[in-house]
Amino acid sequence: MRKTKTFSLTLAAMIAALYVVLTYASNMLGLANGNIQIRLSESLTILPVFTPAAIPGLFIGCLLSNLLTGCCFIDIVLGSIATALGAFGTRILRKGKITPFIPPVVSNAIIVPFVLRYGYGLSLPFPFMMLTVGLGEAISCGVLGCFLRKTIRKKFHLFN
Repeated sequence: MRKTKTFSLTLAAMIAALYVVLTYASNMLGLANGNIQIRLSESLTILPVFTPAAIPGLFIGCLLSNLLTGCCFIDIVLGSIATALGAFGTRILRKGKITPFIPPVVSNAIIVPFVLRYGYGLSLPFPFMMLTVGLGEAISCGVLGCFLRKTIRKKFHLFN
């Protein structure tokens, strides 16, 4: 039992570290923050399909990324919660072909516009920000996440 807990903790830490690295890469490309954001790291929100250890890993990774890239306090808190909610929803809907990609897109499309308005003072209409954030998240989760899931299943012969 102890070995399993250690493995899960290590896996969560590795996912968190990978999330931070991919967010930095997105940030260098100018895609990590703002009204239009395509965080490469959000493709990792598909990982709860394979392991529940991904949920805390993604939350901590997002929290650290937001801290290290200079985000405002509301973004650090609510942005991380949006990622955690999306990861948790992905775990719940893991059996479907399309459904695992929906929770991260929806949670970020709903929460992040409030962060942009009240944390950064963007005065764009909420529906527009929900659309742009949702589209960016759909690219990260839907396109890149789909590729990641397919690659993991093929490489490690996982068919769950």
